[in-house]
Amino acid sequence: MADQSIPEARTAERAVNDGAAESALPKEGLSRRRLLGTAGATGLVLGAAGGAVGYTARPAEATPLTSLGAEEAMFHGKHQPGILQGLQARGHLVAFDLAAGAGRKGAAALLRRWSQTARRLMAGEATASGDTDVARDAGPSALTITFGFGHSFFTRTGLEKQRPVALDPLPAFSSDQLDQARSNGDLWVQIGADDALVAFHALRAIQKDAGAAAKVRWQMNGFNRSPGATAQPMTARNLMGQIDGTRNPKPAEPDFDRRIFVPASADPAWMANGSYAVVRRIRMLLDDWEQLTVTAQEQVIGRRKANGAPLTGGSETTAMDLEKTDAKGDLVVPLNAHSRITRPDQNGGAAMLRRPWSFHDGIGTDGVPDAGLLFVCWQADPLRGFVPVQRKLDRGDALSQYIRHESSGLFAVPGGAAEGEYVGQGLLEG
Repeated sequence: MADQSIPEARTAERAVNDGAAESALPKEGLSRRRLLGTAGATGLVLGAAGGAVGYTARPAEATPLTSLGAEEAMFHGKHQPGILQGLQARGHLVAFDLAAGAGRKGAAALLRRWSQTARRLMAGEATASGDTDVARDAGPSALTITFGFGHSFFTRTGLEKQRPVALDPLPAFSSDQLDQARSNGDLWVQIGADDALVAFHALRAIQKDAGAAAKVRWQMNGFNRSPGATAQPMTARNLMGQIDGTRNPKPAEPDFDRRIFVPASADPAWMANGSYAVVRRIRMLLDDWEQLTVTAQEQVIGRRKANGAPLTGGSETTAMDLEKTDAKGDLVVPLNAHSRITRPDQNGGAAMLRRPWSFHDGIGTDGVPDAGLLFVCWQADPLRGFVPVQRKLDRGDALSQYIRHESSGLFAVPGGAAEGEYVGQGLLEG
């Protein structure tokens, strides 16, 4: 859980609008980017009569939209957004079940609506109709919306022959205490943004677009450290206080695509350039964890809490010396240390791109914090990525007594949609 690094952020595209003020524009045609540009030049206020929108002069020294709000991710591309982008400050994970009778036709119409909405919102625009105005004052804020299909989706749509073998259900693990009502689902949506209102706005738009075609099965809300909160970019920390994500595979590595994305020659073809997402709600038993000394916590993880360096010395990125012993002849990094067990070279090269969220849902029925990690990992094949690592952890991870796996899901996430297409079109219309 703590030994792979956050994805690197893509270069942000900045949207600038220096046009003059416009009035009497249809609500649907006024994008948030356009509105922000206009407001930057002339100011925006709410009129007293009937809540009408009006414009007035704004002081020349007004603060412009910051880079946090201006950052924009692209909807169309080789891969879906929300995989390679850096961690966002706010996130929502939602699973839907198709309504009875929706079938393949209803699913296609839904994915078409969702894709249109995702494209607009990620560009900083309002929804096509009935926008709630929740994110009216904000820029795109690095918003990403990602769509995936669960195992049951193919039965409900009569597409069983197109279901990938890699989507076979995950095996049971002895540490699982899964709530089936909060596991799996026909459809999965991941929403992330650097602004809470932008993320919530996207969530509501996706839920409204579902209409009668699908209903929410479960929803989970997460967060990460906000960009710019530290003096320089650094690997994220989880709610245990540990630097979490030091050894994630990097896009610059020669075998990155092979490990994370399904090849263009995929079978089935509709999964070309896609990936598989494993989603786990992992509760951290923080009351127990926080009773440990820092030294004991470091022994559980195998890394220094302060800077993420391996116990064998160096900095966060220094290679861990698995054979190093102390004066007593004991291994410096214990055999059951989490960071030792999760290393790719200890699991036949198994690797996955972790892109998690922290969560805190108040106090549980047991009187302790209902908090932990919304674990999301990406790989070309979960049988070669997540499964071998989790099996190894299941057999003796020192961290296991301080965490509890409470829900699980596996989703096939097709490649990105080309201009004029929607996500999953190759499957639903192929």
